[in-house]
Amino acid sequence: MIMKRVVFNQKGGVGKTSITCNLAAIDASLGRKTLVIDLDVQGNTTHYLVGEIDAEAFPAEAQGVSGLFKQTVGSRRMSRNPDAFVWETPYENLFLMPSSPLLSELERELEARYKIYKLRDALIKLEDEYDRVYIDTPPNFNFYSKSALIAANSVLIPFDCDSFARQSLYALMDNIAELQEDHNEDLVVEGIVINQFNSQARLPGELVAELEDEGYPVIPTFLNSSVKMKESHYQHRPLIDLAPSHKLTQQYLELHAALDKG
Repeated sequence: MIMKRVVFNQKGGVGKTSITCNLAAIDASLGRKTLVIDLDVQGNTTHYLVGEIDAEAFPAEAQGVSGLFKQTVGSRRMSRNPDAFVWETPYENLFLMPSSPLLSELERELEARYKIYKLRDALIKLEDEYDRVYIDTPPNFNFYSKSALIAANSVLIPFDCDSFARQSLYALMDNIAELQEDHNEDLVVEGIVINQFNSQARLPGELVAELEDEGYPVIPTFLNSSVKMKESHYQHRPLIDLAPSHKLTQQYLELHAALDKG
């Protein structure tokens, strides 16, 4: 069974897109055929990996995640193979199922028709096509994030060392536990990824220590804040391509290695 990893937090601004794209890019650089799925209507992951989209060249209703879901409305079956909605990126072995503004328009109808398992069904059809799948989610517990958690076999939770993030984490863990019980008992919480960590400040270290004391699965490799990440976003180049020897890139490589061992 291929690794299908969702990166999820109900709080925005915690680094979901950065973590999704950079871990996926590392897998692709290792020769693993890797698919990234962007379920966030804001499309930050899509923009990060391929830049601005030409709507005329790639009509949203026929391409990407919106196309995948739209074909299920009014039908029990997918008329087109899920791979038809996948784009190439500029990076070898790295593929993208892009987001679209149409996702917000489709959500109510998809939820009303109970299409919550359709992403899972699509990924089952793609199991022989890819070695790794990464799913970026919207920052709330909605139809798309639930679809991702049902389709995945593991979840990473970014945490940005903020007191509000801690409160959000408690609610998030409760929601994941309920979803595991009701829809996906095989879903594993791989761990909490400490992002934008500032070792010079006292609060981040205290928050991390408290989470560990409470028994939360904190991954011991922390990701620092760095302007290099902003450059990476601006240039649409994951760190492993833009700055392979940079300190933050090395932290991502350590994180990736720790997840591979796990």
